[in-house]
Amino acid sequence: MRKPLQKSRIPEGKAFIIKELVAPFFDVNWHFHSEYQLFVVLKGRGTRFIGDAIERFDEGDMVLTGPNLPHLWRNDQAYFETNDPAGTHGIVIYFSDQFLNNSVFELEEFSTISRILKDSSVGISINGKTRNQAENLMKSLLNKEGTSAIIGLLELLDFLAKSSDTRHISSLTYVNSHKESESDRMSLVYELVMENLGNRVTLKDAAELCNLSESAFSRFFKSRANQTFSKFLSSVRIHQACKLLQDEKMNISQICFECGFFTLSNFNKQFKDQLGKTPREYRNEYLIGFN
Repeated sequence: MRKPLQKSRIPEGKAFIIKELVAPFFDVNWHFHSEYQLFVVLKGRGTRFIGDAIERFDEGDMVLTGPNLPHLWRNDQAYFETNDPAGTHGIVIYFSDQFLNNSVFELEEFSTISRILKDSSVGISINGKTRNQAENLMKSLLNKEGTSAIIGLLELLDFLAKSSDTRHISSLTYVNSHKESESDRMSLVYELVMENLGNRVTLKDAAELCNLSESAFSRFFKSRANQTFSKFLSSVRIHQACKLLQDEKMNISQICFECGFFTLSNFNKQFKDQLGKTPREYRNEYLIGFN
C-alpha cells in the first residue's frame, strides 16, 4: 500500500498541476496531503469519505478539499471485479496557497478566493450550474500552459468563490488529528468495511487488523473519525442501501441483508435515525422525483 502522506505533488518550478485520470478505479488509499485539491468525477460511482462525512458520489461529483483534509473516493465493489481499464475518469488540480509565491490570497483583491479556500478546510461540494461550468473550465485548463494556465486557474477559483451552488461537506468543527504513521491503519479499516458491506464486521475484527486492543482501537478511531466505529459502519451501510433503494430490482428485505443488517427492524430504525425517513419512504420519494 502506498504511503498516504507524501512530499508535494507539484514539481519544483511549477505553480500547480492538473491531471486527467483514467483507470479501472480511483485510488483506494485513504489519504491527505499539503495541497488544495479540486477534483471532478467524469465517470465512476461509489462512496466518498471526506473528513468525518460519508456520501455517495456519481458522475459530475465535484469537490474542493483544503490542505491535510483526509479523503477517499472509493468505487463500488463492481469496479474491482471488471477488467475495464477505463472504468473511472476524472480531472484533478493540485495547488498551494503559495502558488504565486508569497501569500497572494491575503491581498484584498483576492478576498473572495481566500474565503472559499478557508472554507475548503472541511471540504466544499460544488453543485448545479456552477459545477457544469466549472467542469468545462477544468477541461479547458488541461490544454493551457504558462501564463494562460495561471490566469485560467485564477478565473476558475474566482468563479467558484462567487457561486452560491456550494455546501460544506464535513462537520464545521472537524479537525484532522491524524499522524502520518497512523494513516495506513485508517486505510486498512476503510478497506475492511468497504469489502465486507454484506458481511458481519465487528469491533474486534477492526482492532485486530490494526494490532490494537478493542478499547485502544475505539479511542483511536473515534478521535480521528469523529464518530464511533459502529456509527461509521452503520453510516457506510446506510449509504449503500440508499444506492440500492434507487433501483426497484431488490425489495427492502433483500437490501437490508445485502447491506449487512441482520434484522429488518434494526435496518428500519438505523435508516430512520440517520435520514429521518424509512427505507420505503426514501424509495418512494426518490422514484417520484426521478420520474
